[in-house]
Amino acid sequence: MAVSVKGDVELKDIPTIKKKALRINLNRNIYGTFAEIGAGQETVRNFFRSGGASGTIAKAMSAYDKDFSDAIYGVESDNRYVTEARLKKMLSHEIDLIEDRLSREKHPDKLFFSYANTVATIDFAKKFKGHGWVGIKFQLDPLEQYNEIILHVRFKENDARLQQETLGKLGVNLIYGAFYQHDDPKNLLSSLYDNIDLDQIEVDMINFSGPRFTYVDNRIMSLHLVSNGFTNAVMFGKDGFNVLPAQQLYKANIFTLRGSFRPVTLVNMDMYEKSIEVFLKDKKVNPDKTKVIFELTLPNLLSDGKLNERDFLDRAELLCSLGHNVLISTFVEYYKLVEYFSEFTKKRMGMVMGVNNLVQIFDEKYYRDLSGGILEAFGKIFYKDIKVYLFPIKDENGEIIDSETLKVHPRMKELYKFFKYNGKIVDVDNYDPAVLDIFSRTVLKMIANGEEGWEEMLPKGIADQIKEKRLFSYSKTKFK
Repeated sequence: MAVSVKGDVELKDIPTIKKKALRINLNRNIYGTFAEIGAGQETVRNFFRSGGASGTIAKAMSAYDKDFSDAIYGVESDNRYVTEARLKKMLSHEIDLIEDRLSREKHPDKLFFSYANTVATIDFAKKFKGHGWVGIKFQLDPLEQYNEIILHVRFKENDARLQQETLGKLGVNLIYGAFYQHDDPKNLLSSLYDNIDLDQIEVDMINFSGPRFTYVDNRIMSLHLVSNGFTNAVMFGKDGFNVLPAQQLYKANIFTLRGSFRPVTLVNMDMYEKSIEVFLKDKKVNPDKTKVIFELTLPNLLSDGKLNERDFLDRAELLCSLGHNVLISTFVEYYKLVEYFSEFTKKRMGMVMGVNNLVQIFDEKYYRDLSGGILEAFGKIFYKDIKVYLFPIKDENGEIIDSETLKVHPRMKELYKFFKYNGKIVDVDNYDPAVLDIFSRTVLKMIANGEEGWEEMLPKGIADQIKEKRLFSYSKTKFK
């Protein structure tokens, strides 16, 4: 049973949206406003229909007209309405009105809240399915500062009415979770999909803030969005805070490096630095609009089939400390990653990979689930405006293997030649030969066994962080 708040009337077994809304309504202390723009008033309608809403709803509104919306909440610098900044203004404005209009002396036990959403549902041509921002600002104690939960959604359904209904359910789940599941954010996160199917709506960003969430690491929340199947990819920026991928990648030149980064090594940085140098010289690349993404796939974060949160944070903190954006995705196959990026940009993209990874791309076994097999996958990769920057490796004899000397399956030779000689595969030839013998797994093993010398294999400052924060099972006693 979820934790109760003051004034709560207990209801057992609360599986439905109606029962969740009713429980909120029957709590004599929960009181607030609803401001919904772009999809009607679908969330508050559930509270009206469940009964007892007069004790919960102070005001419900939809400033649907843009001029009215601007008059109430102000004009955005970018003249957009479906933005996080707009949502935050709505939440703060409505909370200020509650505090101004309702006396605390008269309502000493009231837990005020403001729920808001600003969304764009599917267009008439059904080419753009729509997206939106949803949030709640709320109290759990009348004398306490407000908490805030803000999330971004992408609609998946092909009918505006269905999208509206799904948004209404999500809103009820969010409000209910805020008051009754705040002490377990992971459970709250999962409950957002109560009575909603995964193929109806996607939650691709969420942030918790406020006094009750000071212990919450929003990067972990992002990780659970991916692991629960709520979205295929999440991103956080150089500062470690969650960011919306669509905002970061929109109409950008995207350059990505995939790896385990356990830990990030000199060879990882050489791959990035030398290949991005070549990428930025491309005439079709705008350096000012280039986004660099270090990407980790979900399987890379699993240990014995389980999600290792601490290990994930260790890697993420090191990458962020080097000033890089980090993407966590479910895209094991490269063509799925390219398709994802192509949702946000048509500009030239770059991807750096090692020889072994490129050889795997030309292995037909990875495409058995595609009706068109490897040709379909390659069409999805190389039909886009993308170049692969190939970083060489040393073989067991110390020979350098690059695009000219690598070997693919005999059936793939002509296909490989086609892409190589059409400029889709570019050798990174300004690499540092001294780093080719460095492997993350070797460094990790040396740290675990207490061996000396691993520090020189890592970028400047990384070894100090590992020691100071005792990352990757580092222990001073092992090195005595």
